[in-house]
Amino acid sequence: MKTLSVIIPAYNEAESLPILLEKLQVVFRNNGYTGEVIIINDGSTDATTAEALTTGFQKASGDIVITMDADGQDDPSEIPKLIAVLEQENVDLVSGWKYPRKDPIEKRMFSFVFNRVTSMLTGVKLHDINCGFKAYRSEVIKELQLYGELHRYIPIFAHAAGFLVSEVKVKHHPRQFGVSKYGLKRIPKGFFDLLTVLFLTRYKKRPMHFFAGIGSLFGFCGIAVFVGLTIGHFFTNTERSLMPFWLSGGLCIVTSFMLFSVGLLGELIVAFFNQRGKS
Repeated sequence: MKTLSVIIPAYNEAESLPILLEKLQVVFRNNGYTGEVIIINDGSTDATTAEALTTGFQKASGDIVITMDADGQDDPSEIPKLIAVLEQENVDLVSGWKYPRKDPIEKRMFSFVFNRVTSMLTGVKLHDINCGFKAYRSEVIKELQLYGELHRYIPIFAHAAGFLVSEVKVKHHPRQFGVSKYGLKRIPKGFFDLLTVLFLTRYKKRPMHFFAGIGSLFGFCGIAVFVGLTIGHFFTNTERSLMPFWLSGGLCIVTSFMLFSVGLLGELIVAFFNQRGKS
């Protein structure tokens, strides 16, 4: 019988935790599971769980690792389903898909857009990438290095490392105690984190592709502005008070050159370390 390690990052969830632990005891007892439950006090002011998960992964000794939230919305009775998919499909990570989701409409809308954009850009086709309810083989957690709020992209990092990722629908309950840690301030953070993930997983060894893509966009915008202003200058009676537009076009061109230069510098650094590794 394989052993389990259940990791629960907890942030102001004193009312939910006792109920969650009782349900976990029932699941362990009814399914003959052995192992451990690791509760990590995530006292960070920005509610990120990355440090808590990293600590939990370091402490975990089970053959299969389960991560879940402490707010009581994840249902421990779904753990056997996660493990069944892990073993039957012979994959390395199973991510939960909260269905139907019992969250406020604004959170569901943001999550929908976030998941669709992330799936499109990364190629990892999951409906609920940010779901904290997951099952891992122990080999996976040894490879993960999380920081900031990159915990929400664990399936993408696992996929990039060569692990097989799957998904299964899990029950989701309305929050009974406390308040959600979700806020609109997470939207720009999520965007920048996604750029970081794309760079680390798809462009780490080819940085020019990343910076040249963005640089080309800026360059196209700058050229389009200059062409439009030039046509307006010679063929129309447009007012000459367009200096801000000329400046913005020039700024786009300069930014484009800077991004291409950063990409070239990145390629030189990658080539240097690759050559150093072979010597």
